Amino acid sequence: MKKLLLFSFLTLSFGSLWAQNTGYWQQHVDYKMDVTMDVSTYRYKGTQELVYTNNSTDTLKKVYYHLYNNAFQPGSEMDARIQNIRDPDARMVNKIKVGPNERKQSRIKMLKPNETGYLNITDFKQDGSTASVETIGTILEVTLAKPIAPNSKTTFTLNFDGQVPIQIRRSGRNNAEGVALSMAQWYPKMAEFDFEGWHADPYIAREFHGVWGNFDVSITIDKDYVLGGTGYLQNKNEIGHGYQDSGVVVTVPKKAKTLTWHFKAPMVHDFTWAADKNYIHDIVQGPNGVDLHFLYKDNPKYIQNWKNLQPKTAQLMEFYNKTVGDYPYKQYSVIQGGDGGMEYAMCTLILGQGSFDGLLGVTAHEMAHSWFQHVLANNESKHGWMDEGFTSFLEDLGMNEIADKKVENPFTGAYAGYFSMVNSGKELPQTTHADRFDENRVYSITSYSKGELFLTQLMYLIGKENLMKSLKKYYSDFKFKHPTPNDIKRSAERVSGANLDWYLTDWTQTTNTIDYGIREPRAIGDKTIVTLERIGRMPMPLDLLVEYTDGTMESFYIPLRMMSFKKENPNPALKRTVLGDWAWAYPTMEFMIAKPKSIIKKITIDPSGLMADIKKENNVYKQ
Repeated sequence: MKKLLLFSFLTLSFGSLWAQNTGYWQQHVDYKMDVTMDVSTYRYKGTQELVYTNNSTDTLKKVYYHLYNNAFQPGSEMDARIQNIRDPDARMVNKIKVGPNERKQSRIKMLKPNETGYLNITDFKQDGSTASVETIGTILEVTLAKPIAPNSKTTFTLNFDGQVPIQIRRSGRNNAEGVALSMAQWYPKMAEFDFEGWHADPYIAREFHGVWGNFDVSITIDKDYVLGGTGYLQNKNEIGHGYQDSGVVVTVPKKAKTLTWHFKAPMVHDFTWAADKNYIHDIVQGPNGVDLHFLYKDNPKYIQNWKNLQPKTAQLMEFYNKTVGDYPYKQYSVIQGGDGGMEYAMCTLILGQGSFDGLLGVTAHEMAHSWFQHVLANNESKHGWMDEGFTSFLEDLGMNEIADKKVENPFTGAYAGYFSMVNSGKELPQTTHADRFDENRVYSITSYSKGELFLTQLMYLIGKENLMKSLKKYYSDFKFKHPTPNDIKRSAERVSGANLDWYLTDWTQTTNTIDYGIREPRAIGDKTIVTLERIGRMPMPLDLLVEYTDGTMESFYIPLRMMSFKKENPNPALKRTVLGDWAWAYPTMEFMIAKPKSIIKKITIDPSGLMADIKKENNVYKQ
């Protein structure tokens, strides 16, 4: 284990060091935490030592921490958001009958003092000197005892005590599935500082952003509890509970009331754990020597689902490795956490009951996040589509890969979601901050469905082979570097040679839509003139399929001038004619088919269905 951890640390740190040496910089943190959990009161106390490395060119006079637990208090910003957003998350509200009507009531608003969440900080010091701190909602603002100069380190120490809230969302206790403790966002977490400045966003139920670093965490808890989560267990042969080496018999003294679990996690930006007295713990060997841990409630109704999940999870990880790049850690834990599904470093907390298909689907999605949110780790508050969308793309590919019956286009659900949002008239640009969406539904479709379509349309634009090479290059070049939207665009440009700035702009920074149509073809002698029109603002190159009454077919390809690119024929078995390019400023374009109109059966724009044209009805001409 020590050799493994050293290798992992050196491997994971190399990407960060390489980045620093080529002009890119990022901050670094080393956490050491000792925490004791009182399972009778759901309160915990801890100490934290954090070595902070300032790799920036700024001299820092303040730092900020996230205190996520404070969101679960009546009157918090999260409570206010639940009460005012048009479609609050169903998990975060109670439905109340008021006469003949139904009203949604914030669950946070109704929490009693012993049910809330909180995180209090005391005795904050910087290199032994007291620093000034102020708690503002879910943020701790620290005025430093001394500035942190560029390329220097400082050590922060603090004490914290917290209370685990009744589970409202993600973190919490005693949820509907009976899981005792889901410990996500439970500790004082350093906010990200990067080339854009501080990212100390209040927590109102969206996603997370963090600083890369190493975690050394000791958790003391009642000896009957089984834990799982981030990191590698250092004292497994003292703990047992399924972690011990083969043949080792673990004996815990009868008088002992607690056990201390010691975890280390190299190069992650978060640390999460869950605990329950009735967890079953299985370990399955995954690809590349990765241990896959499964922790789930001992409920006979669902045990077989969890057993069946295990080989499928290994299959998915192998496919994800081949598609994007190798998972860089040596363990991953799938844990019944009792609240939807949420990705964390080296683990996920998911619902454990329900159908097998549901269990597999949520595992496929949350584990796919490991490549994007937990290795690439873009800022989800600003660019949630890069994580949720790309994860959904990988999930759909993976689920189709392991399915008994494969489909030609596994992305149809994402297109349907996007079209419904466009038709609602409520769409906002993908550059909208995650907290600013008027509706949760619009946020979700924008991040998941439209984000997934960013990649599926790249497949349409530059071809499947180039897209898959671009995804691998993006992962290889930007893992552990918090990439921005321009980075995925540049990866695709470098692989394909296409100019794609127009695509990034139109698709992510506007609500421009794609709409092309075919006018009635004109017969000229034994030839046919076809007129195409661009109705929507957003330009695209066009693939066209022409079918004839004798059963033959041919295709035409119209490059987009601003791409400076011609895509390879996606169907080499079919004759393809490459026409002149179409510049955006021209609303129409004509081309000639060297056959009479009378034998043309059908003309179709984008037979692949990968272009997100919002009006499919005018994409087809039938005679």
